[in-house]
Amino acid sequence: MDIAITGAMLLVIAGVLTVLVIGLILLFKFFMKKRGAEATAKYQDHKWSSPLEGRTKYPDLDVFSWSGPFFRLGLALSILIAVLAFSWTQYEAVVDIPEDALEWDEEIEIEPPRTIPPPPPPPPPPPPQIVEVPEEELTEEEPEFVDQTIEEETVMEPQPEVKEAPPPPPPPPPKPKEEEIFRVVEQMPRFPGCEDIAGTNEEKYQCAQKKMLEFIYKNIKYPAIARENGVEGSVVIQFVVEKDGSIADPKVVRDIGAGCGDEAMRVVQLMNNMGEKWTPGKQRGRSVRVQFTLPVRFRLE
Repeated sequence: MDIAITGAMLLVIAGVLTVLVIGLILLFKFFMKKRGAEATAKYQDHKWSSPLEGRTKYPDLDVFSWSGPFFRLGLALSILIAVLAFSWTQYEAVVDIPEDALEWDEEIEIEPPRTIPPPPPPPPPPPPQIVEVPEEELTEEEPEFVDQTIEEETVMEPQPEVKEAPPPPPPPPPKPKEEEIFRVVEQMPRFPGCEDIAGTNEEKYQCAQKKMLEFIYKNIKYPAIARENGVEGSVVIQFVVEKDGSIADPKVVRDIGAGCGDEAMRVVQLMNNMGEKWTPGKQRGRSVRVQFTLPVRFRLE
């Protein structure tokens, strides 16, 4: 016979058994105390014919005569506790995941990932200009000779010291190059929890999608104002899965209001607090930054 017992039921049964055992001990103690008073009056002036006969001062209070019933009672309780322990069943929490949880309207304008635009091509060099020189300027002039002879009477005047201009300041360091963010890669990033299973990358990806939905709809809380006003719909969150598997730059690209966008953002940010990180996306065998778009559906039952 298959018996399934929840943890709460097991605690209740254990509490009842504990109370029964304590009550039995107290009842037996009261019973022996009452018989002890009677045996004291009964054997007060009694003389034993031999030391063997008087080895037990009060035979009516010999607790060893109760060893058989107490042994059988303890054995029955032990068997009952073992059966209850083996029947203890732990039920996994049922997470309600909408069937169309990952479907969203393709007409939503999704901001393309930020990429560094290529530098513009350099302008073409100007065409060479041919300047016509007049013939008068082409006449050769005789060079003028200056007498630089130095004699004893010549006074040499010191040349004025020319101060060199300070060197120009060094150019500022170049800005760090921002790596490209991809939208579609050969191996898309995956939610943790499925890397140890055997199978293809597609099978691991489908498993990761299921784990991700379980995480989202297990931690999400329907905003009270949205529930009171009957607000339903899909919130679309966009974030970047970095090369180390962390979540960066999350933002709401479509909100239905009533606090649903903030709640979806809170759950997405919880992914950075998990024990494991995402498996990053890969392009040509190397890890790259990938933009991930996630719809979160809010539906009232």
